[in-house]
Amino acid sequence: MTVVTRFAPSPTGFLHIGGARTALFNWLFARHHDRHGDGGKYLLRVEDTDRKRSTEAAVEAIYDGLQWLGLDWDGEAISQFSRVERHRAAVEQLLADGHAYNCYCTPEELAELRAEARANGQRWRYDGRWRDRDPSDAPAGVAPAVRLKAPPDGETLIEDLVQGKVRVANGELDDMILMRADGTPTYMLAVVVDDHDMGITHVIRGDDHLTNAFRQKQLFNAFGWDTPAFAHIPLIHGADGAKLSKRHGALGVDAYRDQGFLPEALTNYLLRLGWSHGDDEIISTDEAISWFGLENVGKSPARFDVEKLTALNGNYIRQCDDHRLVELILPALTIELGREPSQPLKERLERGMRGLKDRAKTVPELVESAMLYVHERRIKLNDKALKLVDEEAQYRLQSVRDGFAALDQWTEDALEAWVKNFAEETGTKMGKVAQPLRAVLTGTTVSPSIFEVLVVLGREESLGRLGDAVDDA
Repeated sequence: MTVVTRFAPSPTGFLHIGGARTALFNWLFARHHDRHGDGGKYLLRVEDTDRKRSTEAAVEAIYDGLQWLGLDWDGEAISQFSRVERHRAAVEQLLADGHAYNCYCTPEELAELRAEARANGQRWRYDGRWRDRDPSDAPAGVAPAVRLKAPPDGETLIEDLVQGKVRVANGELDDMILMRADGTPTYMLAVVVDDHDMGITHVIRGDDHLTNAFRQKQLFNAFGWDTPAFAHIPLIHGADGAKLSKRHGALGVDAYRDQGFLPEALTNYLLRLGWSHGDDEIISTDEAISWFGLENVGKSPARFDVEKLTALNGNYIRQCDDHRLVELILPALTIELGREPSQPLKERLERGMRGLKDRAKTVPELVESAMLYVHERRIKLNDKALKLVDEEAQYRLQSVRDGFAALDQWTEDALEAWVKNFAEETGTKMGKVAQPLRAVLTGTTVSPSIFEVLVVLGREESLGRLGDAVDDA
């Protein structure tokens, strides 16, 4: 059997973090089975039947977010709204087979029934008053809704691949509406018809849909169709255990990209929210495809922690290809400089990336630290750097510049050896030489090893910046 999963977001906003994890689990499950010879497909269905809230911008945001995360789908994305006629035909089939009926209750009548239930402290359920009633009794001028003839007795059982066996008494479920009086199909009806027509074998989604699964299984049974396997994964909570909200970092995927997170870091973090593989924390996409299975999904809510995500992102930045990082920071550097860095500056950035990325946890942090390599002379020193360049430091820097200019080799070892020797001969602590040197070369008090900076800048630029600082004095 070929495994077929689907991600079915509603385009009413951005691709939020919970939706991204659901997409990831569906994608991994399909790709895992495809790799291991069973065959696997991952489909995308945009549930855009709510025309008042669905927007093209939101659809594009979903596409963009999934593509950025690397969660490519098979075939064309399907619009649920485009299938309305198919949904209506399915309802007609149920009516013809006696598994559905027309309900002529007016909105006012239903509102009165709800109010009566509330007044009696009861949970309202539709009482099936039109289930077996003669249609000739229908009031004039009232367009009917169509309801499912749900089984009144027994129970509905779901053998969930995450939650285990879950059951509900059928008496707890009323005859749900399949098509509204205006002829629009409901979410429940559309989902079932689409899952069947798309050949979905596994429905992997948040456990807030578990109650929907009971109704959907009843509908699959009414059609006489095979029910997909269900897997309801626990929702994501904040680090404090409360329901995830914006204050916990529940932003759109696009916001995490803008904040400087790498897509592979975010998918790795989302993978570990509710799924585990021993003690492994850093898991590549290739490893995730090989290892992923629903048996390792936990039953308890996962906790989203921005600090842990940030730390993980730093790990991925350190492992990232230097050229790719240069390309990632170029747009921000261009804005800061007011121009795109020249090719020689790009090459300098790539030479210096090894030391820069060791300290950065996000792309904006990398941009900030990389500025030292693209500054035009004369570079501006921040307040902390200025305090290090007093009159005594100026005197030492003149000696350092002259000594560096006389060196035969411009290497980290040669430069460091000269500074150490100079410090010893003058009875000066190493920091009293290195810190002012860092200040005038970078404009800051924090940078990679100053000897690495000297080599990356090169002899001419380094001596030039030193000379500017001494001449300014």
